[in-house]
Amino acid sequence: MLQHVFPFLEWLKGYRFDKLKADGIAGLTVALVLIPQSMAYAQLAGLPSYYGLYAAFLPPMVAALFGSSRQLATGPVAVVSLMTSASLSPLATQGSESYIGYAILLALIVGLFQFLLGVLRLGLVVNFLSHPVVNGFTNAAALIIATSQLSKMFGVSVDNAEHHYETIMRVIQAAIHYTHWPTLIMGIGAFALMFILKKISPKIPNVLVAVAITTVISWAIGFEHNATVDITRIESPKAKELITNFNRTQEEISALAKQRTEITNQLETLKGSKDKIPFLNVKLNEEVINTQLEERKATEVSQRSEIRDLLFSGVKQPDGSLTFYLKDEVPQNVVTDDSVWRIRVGNKPIDENSLQLKSGGAVVGKVPEGLPSFTIPTITVKSILHLLPYAIIISLLGFMEAISIAKALAGKTGQRLDPNQELIGQGLANMLGSVGKSYPVSGSFSRSAVNFQAGGLTGLSSVFTSLAVLIALLFFTPLLYHLPQSVLAAVIMMAVIGLLNVSGFIHAWKAQKYDGIISVISFVATLVFAPHLDKGIMIGVALSLSVFLYKSMKTKISLLSRHEDKSLRCIDTHGLQECEHIAVMRFEGPLFFANASYLEDSVRGIMLTKKKLKHIVLLANGVNEMDASGEETLSLLVDRVRSAGMDISLAEVNEAVLKVLRRTHLLEKIGQDHVHPTLDQAISSVYSVAHRETTEQQCPLMAVCRLET
Repeated sequence: MLQHVFPFLEWLKGYRFDKLKADGIAGLTVALVLIPQSMAYAQLAGLPSYYGLYAAFLPPMVAALFGSSRQLATGPVAVVSLMTSASLSPLATQGSESYIGYAILLALIVGLFQFLLGVLRLGLVVNFLSHPVVNGFTNAAALIIATSQLSKMFGVSVDNAEHHYETIMRVIQAAIHYTHWPTLIMGIGAFALMFILKKISPKIPNVLVAVAITTVISWAIGFEHNATVDITRIESPKAKELITNFNRTQEEISALAKQRTEITNQLETLKGSKDKIPFLNVKLNEEVINTQLEERKATEVSQRSEIRDLLFSGVKQPDGSLTFYLKDEVPQNVVTDDSVWRIRVGNKPIDENSLQLKSGGAVVGKVPEGLPSFTIPTITVKSILHLLPYAIIISLLGFMEAISIAKALAGKTGQRLDPNQELIGQGLANMLGSVGKSYPVSGSFSRSAVNFQAGGLTGLSSVFTSLAVLIALLFFTPLLYHLPQSVLAAVIMMAVIGLLNVSGFIHAWKAQKYDGIISVISFVATLVFAPHLDKGIMIGVALSLSVFLYKSMKTKISLLSRHEDKSLRCIDTHGLQECEHIAVMRFEGPLFFANASYLEDSVRGIMLTKKKLKHIVLLANGVNEMDASGEETLSLLVDRVRSAGMDISLAEVNEAVLKVLRRTHLLEKIGQDHVHPTLDQAISSVYSVAHRETTEQQCPLMAVCRLET
């Protein structure tokens, strides 16, 4: 019982110092990859980079202690981070306090859902996400993740459009005019360094090396070059007017948002009222407010874009301070500082007394030292209802990724893997992680491979990983200040290369053409609807279920005849002749409401086409289940066949189906002598009667008879 509740007790049996040493080295090696990766993935999720460290602290340890895999490395991963961003973006502005709160709550819901699935032994629910759908989604997600980092690589800022491809077009347009070349060079250099080191020696922590080198270079060259000035230092009436108008629009948006909140509360109060007129009036006001809010937001986007496009030159004053002029308005005979300055503008009003200008590259900046505060996320019914659909998708996708990795590693180590216990481990990791300010996490393929290759023997290696992250949070966060954002973008791009799997489409197509089509459609739909990634998955799942239902409704029915190996095989597949008087039919699959009519139609078709038919033998070894509709259809078939002057028998009936026949007394109707244990016995039993007074020279059921070609 203790081992069932605490699985780690099993691998602690006979634990020796040599194992401790191996786990310690593996855990530290994984931490060297995890720390920079987690910061990059946090930004992919729309969170401040240091929240990646929070997600890398508790979850790896908890998942290892309560899961069943000994090498699975849990923490922030690319696909789950992207799904987190996609699910929270409609709710709040990325990086804001409310957004962070939603991300932490999402981790709690994801964890609770996974934990319940594990406790209730419902791990099979993950099968709703078929491999073709996951393959299509993963490939599309890899492209979306990689392209989402282009703005950081080029050092440009744009507003997100309704669709991801529209956002990328904006990034490309901005990059044509405003690329920050040091940022691009730093990002490309980091990517090239990681790629080369990975090729030379996979054991070298290429991510850590790239991060360390670029951070030192960034600090040495003053990569971050910013200035904070009063608006009076801006010698441009146009720029001042744009800033004033932008701040006014921000205030209007804030006021309208408050009004909408008040109206929403009024609607909740009036919803149960018998007098509908006040409710409708408030509803009308809500629509007006929403229209005004959308209009102001569109204006805000336009104004922010105009401010971002302003390029300034700095002119040094006698007191050493800088005054800024638009590049095309710099007075003659004035010496500038040769830098191109731009106003930093986000989703908040611009402080005119503390105006932020930048001419360098973006860096991680200040990372809070110490551990996060441990608190339970704020829970509201409204938030849970909105996040639940996304949480379910993230739970299933995250678990599929984790269990696939765990199975691959278990195949190499020979350890026993329990999918339901793994769900419990992943669920607890997300739930307890949310208490420590973590966003949703899952098993990582790359870090699990590193853990395995580094010699990790038990889940204690992940405990060492968590301890290493803890030490980094306590003592080394100041070292991360000068880490360029473009390097984190390169880290993400490097990581998602492994997600691209074109051969998966080809493999699915070779297995079944419809699987290949579903995979491609899932891929295209995910790309088209991004950032609404749930739509791509839903379309893929709907197509998979539709194909399943269609195949269930048209279960394969084959006519059999004697083959050269003396067995009875499909006449169409092997080009065999069929008996004119006996039809041997094989029905493959459960006989239930969805396909019962198909069996009836197939039997009717045979009766109409075979004029000399006297007996039908239904091979039922493939019928493993029968419901009331199936039983009723079989009963009607017996009546129809016999009323037409023919007869029908069953062969190799499954025990479960035989019980249904007995309970419904259909067995008595068919006749005990018409239900045979083997197909050969059934044919022998009906052969003489069916061939009485016939002219058939050689029966294809008794000897091999091929069709003439």
